[in-house]
Amino acid sequence: MNRHILLVACLIILVLFVSIQSDRTLAAPQAQLTVFPTPTPGPDGKIIYIVQPNDTLWRISAITGVKIETIRDLNSLGVNDTIIPGDRLLIGFAGPAAGAVTQGPIPTQARFTPTSTPPPGWGILCVLLYNDLNGDSMRQETEPSISNGEISVSNRLGTVSLTAQTPAGGNDTSIVEPTPQERGYTCFEQLLQGEYLVSVAAPEGYNRTTVLNQTMKLEAGQTTQIAFGAQANSELEAETALIPESPRKSPLMGIIGGILLTGGIGLGIYAALLRRAGGIKTNNKGART
Repeated sequence: MNRHILLVACLIILVLFVSIQSDRTLAAPQAQLTVFPTPTPGPDGKIIYIVQPNDTLWRISAITGVKIETIRDLNSLGVNDTIIPGDRLLIGFAGPAAGAVTQGPIPTQARFTPTSTPPPGWGILCVLLYNDLNGDSMRQETEPSISNGEISVSNRLGTVSLTAQTPAGGNDTSIVEPTPQERGYTCFEQLLQGEYLVSVAAPEGYNRTTVLNQTMKLEAGQTTQIAFGAQANSELEAETALIPESPRKSPLMGIIGGILLTGGIGLGIYAALLRRAGGIKTNNKGART
């Protein structure tokens, strides 16, 4: 009898112990996992990440697994460049996005006469980095191009990789029909038609006012122009303000100076004539004596 009572008591204690442990397990909070959107390649094979609020390059690198240096190189971002929500960052290339293949009806093969494919043509690509003086992200005729910027043009296959430096000038409004080069553009001629990635790096002391990379399609026989804007930061403007401008010469002062110079020469000639006349009179008096 005592054994039965002891056995029942042990079972009750065991049930109570298991119940208490279960309550503790259910009461423990579960770990919260942050779900990040995974960038997927688009139809053109490019992997684009849309910058979210509070994003930094370090956070994007941690999310996507792409190194910060790689993100900067692909998007021509400098060490001091910032990103804002909504920016589209290129983080890599991949094959076209895979989709579900639906088995359709088997097409009926028809006889056709093969036609020759026309050979690919060539085009001209002109790139401009301009000084966006008013910050409106639109190039005005009086806004010059920024010198010493870096231009990069490449294609997906890696068969084209061109670089060039941006020139200065391009804001001469006296030219009636200026060429792209006279407007400050750098032109790449004899480019095979197709899709190209164009990026520009502004020199030190400038902040971008537009995106500095763009994918464009070059058509055969056409000249395509792309303009990117940047604006001098406060430090560069302060340094420029310290350089004094050369004083401009007034045309009126030049005329007055010429008149004074002519008058001085005339007075000198008149004085010489007077001295000569005085010497002649003195000699005549001596001869009479």
